[in-house]
Amino acid sequence: MTLSDWATRHGVSAAALRELGQLVTERVSHTRGLRTEADVQSAVRIARAKDGWRLWRNNVGACLDTRGRAVRYGLANDSAALNARLKSSDLIGVAPGGQFVARECKAPGWVYRGTDREEAQLAFILLVKGLGGDAAFTTGEEA
Repeated sequence: MTLSDWATRHGVSAAALRELGQLVTERVSHTRGLRTEADVQSAVRIARAKDGWRLWRNNVGACLDTRGRAVRYGLANDSAALNARLKSSDLIGVAPGGQFVARECKAPGWVYRGTDREEAQLAFILLVKGLGGDAAFTTGEEA
């Protein structure tokens, strides 16, 4: 079931779902010098390390091994079907005290639009937050 399917089943409008996406999107004004998603990822890792966080890049994808078998890697990527519904964040880690943290980094100026990809990313963020973790979209170092 996708986030859109769930919303429809429970009578949550598309506008409300977009608003939810915007609520978990951190609007950051400290983006001076940041131009790309990669810039944001690096800035977040450096800034949060100063707060005691440990963040690691979570590459997600699939490739063929030397025998031609598919190898899937990254969190929440057990199958293509799961990955279509739940896309784990770019940065995964632990904050002081042991709290699980996740950040989906976006280039400065990005705005949540509710695309299928963004909905799957939002589903992961909501899963983490629902289990007591700290997760969000971010467009700058003040994640």
